[in-house]
Amino acid sequence: MRRNNIDITFIVIIVVLAMSSLRSGGFSNPQEWIMDKLLILPGIIIGLSLHEFGHAVVAYKLGDNTPKLQGRVTINPMAHIDWMGLAALFFCGFGWGQPVQINPYNFKHRRRDELFVALAGVVMNLLLAALFTVVAKVYITAVGVAWISGNTIGMGIWQILIYIIQINFVLMIFNLIPCPPLDGFNIIANVFGFADTQTYWNIYRYGSWILVLIIIFGVTGLVITPCIQFLMNIVWGILL
Repeated sequence: MRRNNIDITFIVIIVVLAMSSLRSGGFSNPQEWIMDKLLILPGIIIGLSLHEFGHAVVAYKLGDNTPKLQGRVTINPMAHIDWMGLAALFFCGFGWGQPVQINPYNFKHRRRDELFVALAGVVMNLLLAALFTVVAKVYITAVGVAWISGNTIGMGIWQILIYIIQINFVLMIFNLIPCPPLDGFNIIANVFGFADTQTYWNIYRYGSWILVLIIIFGVTGLVITPCIQFLMNIVWGILL
């Protein structure tokens, strides 16, 4: 998800969903809830940071020096993390990094290159999920299922790897939803050629409200959950 600012709408929805998350598990067993969140944290940082790095490096390679000048062509998480977006993903299951700013007039083929930049983040998340599936396969093959299941450290490493895979899938699917300010909207806009029109900005103006509504009413869950289940079933078929 790529946002230009944090508005009160998103702060409210984050607080509501965070309280819901705490009521569903955090208050009943806070120690287990905290430990689970700590295991999730590496996946969140890797997924968000490299998602934004994907946007930055592709824009730079296609001729726009803006991300380079702003220090975004790096895998350093501190260059990409938006702390509100990090908290949102940590507590609520959706989030965002600092948006990568681009100047599309620097591109030689503007429509094509903007499409590539929009795709770069979700492609990066897909590649990360694939990479860590390989890492998890090597890990479980090297140490064995019995050692992982009977060893606290071994199980912790395994859970971190699985969370990294799962969170990258979540970021990929969530960002493909064709609603501004998500990447999916920019992908659709460039595919159908209305990215530089008044129609684009008319829709974009109300995008945050639309996104909040579909999150509140569970529409995102109806899209994301079956997709994640399908992808994770493929991963489990590879790993076990």
